[in-house]
Amino acid sequence: MKVIDNWLDCAERIFSPNYNARPADDDISLIVIHCISLPPGEFGGNVVTQLFTNALDPAEHPYFSKIDHLRVSAHLFIRRTGEIIQYVPFHRRAWHAGVSSYGGRADCNDFSIGIELEGTGHTPYTEEQYAQLAELIHVLLAHYPSLSPERITGHSTISPGRKQDPGDSFVWEELYRLLEEQTCPTASPALAASE
Repeated sequence: MKVIDNWLDCAERIFSPNYNARPADDDISLIVIHCISLPPGEFGGNVVTQLFTNALDPAEHPYFSKIDHLRVSAHLFIRRTGEIIQYVPFHRRAWHAGVSSYGGRADCNDFSIGIELEGTGHTPYTEEQYAQLAELIHVLLAHYPSLSPERITGHSTISPGRKQDPGDSFVWEELYRLLEEQTCPTASPALAASE
């Protein structure tokens, strides 16, 4: 997995029209983790993609008539299977955070990468999602020097009272354990034997 020209090489690319220029292309200093399922609590299908590409049919489900007017996107969407879709290149401003602030700085869309996990705040995320998310973040940290493990947060943190995702079902300790494993891999048996 690697970033090439602001796209993740292993992700399916589906272009969203819901983006614009960042104030500075290279100002990427925050990762925001979200969750989404459409209809709420249902997984699979292409409804998230329809939402992010302004193709949601409000007649398809009663809930969709409440959100079909929204113009939103994220950089990445990780399905429960671990499949990754990218909608917006990283150097562009995806519309994922809304009214938000982090570290005293408003409008997190300006300087963040938004990652949506297929899920809900009360449904456990899958092992495949944690594994892909950790590998993805590891790659982003290596590629964008202003990012750091300390600058990974949830939507609920940057929009308190307005958003709850990724929710209580997201195990932050598991993400950081996997990130630590990738940063400090276990020594090989040969190396261990020589010590």
